Amino acid sequence: MIEIRDLDFRYGEGDFALRVPELVVERGERVALIGPSGSGKTTLLHLIAGIALPRAGRIATDGVALPDLDDAARREFRIRRIGLVFQEFELLEYLSVLDNILLPCRISPALPLNAAARERAVALAHGVGIGEKLDRMAERLSQGEKQRVAVCRALLVAPGLILADEPTGNLDPDNKERVLDILIERAQQSGATLITVTHDRDLLERFERVIDFRELLS
Repeated sequence: MIEIRDLDFRYGEGDFALRVPELVVERGERVALIGPSGSGKTTLLHLIAGIALPRAGRIATDGVALPDLDDAARREFRIRRIGLVFQEFELLEYLSVLDNILLPCRISPALPLNAAARERAVALAHGVGIGEKLDRMAERLSQGEKQRVAVCRALLVAPGLILADEPTGNLDPDNKERVLDILIERAQQSGATLITVTHDRDLLERFERVIDFRELLS
């Protein structure tokens, strides 16, 4: 599912550089990525998703070398095949909860915005405990509610790869377990790969593999 070799990345002329000698994640694995803040974990997720591009090295996602694609093709690949839970949520504040969850179908002509998609969106919202807020504008949600909307949006198309950046960081203990249950259950149902960045060590036992980012870079 994920193959990285001799990856080299840096932001412009800044001091930050990320070098990953090797990382292989098999299809269907549940992986937790841990390590200090600012070490590049979020950047790695962006590289895997083709949001950021390396200076050198090989990176393939589901057999596709995303750096070889143009912007439009990378974007379409993400929408159709990757579920992204961003640390900053990336919701559209002027849209309702339901419309934010359905956003992948609104921006890709390959994903039909039909009754089945709406049913999936509603079921996901109820699964994470925000079913009664489907008509509420995103700007009126708490941080924890926004986080759950972001999780629902990422799972809408049953992606083969789920990349979650601190998906439980703003949640109370009960909702933390609830959201993680949903992520793991949906990944298992579809045979999807799940890679989660987390600082919450209480969650690590739920993953098949834990990668310490400091060791990954050595």
